[in-house]
Amino acid sequence: MGEFRLDAGRLILRSWRDGDIEPFAAMGRDPEVMRYLGRLATRAEAEAAIGRMVERQQPCGHCFWAVERKADGMFLGFCGLLPAKPPIAGEIEIGWRLARHAWGQGYARDAAARSLDWGWANLSVDHIVAITVPANSRSRGLMQRLGMHRVEDGDFDHPELGLSDPLRRHILYRIERPANA
Repeated sequence: MGEFRLDAGRLILRSWRDGDIEPFAAMGRDPEVMRYLGRLATRAEAEAAIGRMVERQQPCGHCFWAVERKADGMFLGFCGLLPAKPPIAGEIEIGWRLARHAWGQGYARDAAARSLDWGWANLSVDHIVAITVPANSRSRGLMQRLGMHRVEDGDFDHPELGLSDPLRRHILYRIERPANA
C-alpha cells in the first residue's frame, strides 16, 4: 500500500513516517497530553504504537493517521479511524491526540471532521463511535461539536485498566451516518 494522504484544509492526515517518532514520543512524555490517557509513555512505547498504526493501516486502509500542519510540515499528533477493540469491538472508532502546542486552534476539529468524511465515503458503516473518560471535557466537547451524542447505556469499564485506576470508566459517543453520505 502506498503513502496515504488526505487533505484537511490547514492540515494533512497521512501515513506515519520515521520522523514522527520523536515528536510523538514527546507527546507521550507530556503530563498534560497524557492526563486522561494513562501513564507517560517511553520512546520505545511510542515507536511500538506507531508500528501498530502502520500494521493496522495495511489490511483495512485506515488507522489513526499522523496529522501534519500544511503550512510548515510540523507534526501535530494523530487523528483517524480504527476498528475498535473490546468491549466495543465491531465498531469503527474515531480518535485523536494532539501535542499541547496545537491545542485550542481548531486542528482537532478539522482533522476529526475530515476523518469522518473519509469514513462515510469509504466505509460501509451506519455510525462511528468515540470514547473518553468522563473528566475529559475537551474531548467530550469536540465530540459534541462534531455532532456526536452520548450513548446513555454505553458507559463501560476499560478492560485493560485496574479496578482502582481513576481512568477505568469510559463513556461512549456515537454519530450516525448523514443522510447525504
